[in-house]
Amino acid sequence: MLRILPVLITILPVFFTAILPAAAMELVMVERKGCVYCARWEAEIGPIYPKTPEGAFAPLRHIDLGAPMPEDLTFKGPVIFTPTFVLVDEGEEIGRIEGYAGDELFWAMLTVTLRDKAGFIVEETPAVPITN
Repeated sequence: MLRILPVLITILPVFFTAILPAAAMELVMVERKGCVYCARWEAEIGPIYPKTPEGAFAPLRHIDLGAPMPEDLTFKGPVIFTPTFVLVDEGEEIGRIEGYAGDELFWAMLTVTLRDKAGFIVEETPAVPITN
């Protein structure tokens, strides 16, 4: 058993690295209790976000502004407004959207942020001609 221990110590990290997914892109929603714009986002976007290409590319993670910062996240600066949406890659901030002013503006800002900061490719839906 003692002779196999050095081999296991060498092989196990490689094995677990191969089977575990790499750190993923995430959209971190920083919110606080009583935030009306957070509640509005949850009502308007929350149910559909995970079902979208954007949600698949950058799954949503919620954190509370008043709670200690999770050790696996590093933001470039403090979060002042809620909601703030921080795009992170392997725990490091690469983009940010502050506030929520409605679904159309949110989707537009998210699309630009994902495209410019993370290389997300937005697939265009072909136009369907209207016939009467």
